[in-house]
Amino acid sequence: MIKFKNVTKRYDNGTVALKNVDISIEKGEFVFIIGASGSGKSTFMKLTMREEVATKGEIYVNGYQLSAMSRKNVPYLRRSIGIVFQDFRLLPEKTVYENVAFAMRITEAQSKDIKRQVPTVLTLVGLNKKANMYPRQLSGGEQQRVALARALVNKPALLIADEPTGNLDPDTSWEIMKLLEEINQRGTTVVVATHDKSIVDRMKKRVIELDNGVVLRDQEKGLYEDENKNY
Repeated sequence: MIKFKNVTKRYDNGTVALKNVDISIEKGEFVFIIGASGSGKSTFMKLTMREEVATKGEIYVNGYQLSAMSRKNVPYLRRSIGIVFQDFRLLPEKTVYENVAFAMRITEAQSKDIKRQVPTVLTLVGLNKKANMYPRQLSGGEQQRVALARALVNKPALLIADEPTGNLDPDTSWEIMKLLEEINQRGTTVVVATHDKSIVDRMKKRVIELDNGVVLRDQEKGLYEDENKNY
């Protein structure tokens, strides 16, 4: 599903964000990527989405070899990945239904498929009764659920969530994480980058910890080792 083989990423300003990283995430896993600011979490996510290109090494995602991928094929990779961000990134002038449907329209899905799939995924995230509302009429948690629905509507094999609870209160954060767990149980591979120690401890999933660009720890059902760390 995701494989990094001896991957190094050096930016133009000389910063080395990842150093000889080897990571393998199998289909159906739920994995947390943790680490302090500057540890390489964001670079890992960007490389996985091919927003950035590795300086050295090989990356495979959903059967694609990213180092050999031409720019014209990048959209095909991204159609197989659902992406959720901390800041929701919803279109304010579109309703909940239209925000989710938009993700299908840009892949040139047929209208009949949109009409069938959008209500299904809105029901999954608990927003089927708010399909005609606008983002400004929703709570932060509801907006993140819309973002999740948008990420899932094209039935991706892989869901990447970059700090998905960063702007949410603890109770709402937990609701979002339980929803991600349900999505994972339905067969979608889920990778979450987070600073939220309490969520990682409660979820008891695999934890990959990055530190200054290297893998410090890769632990099944891992907890934070240092209670004083604040990610």
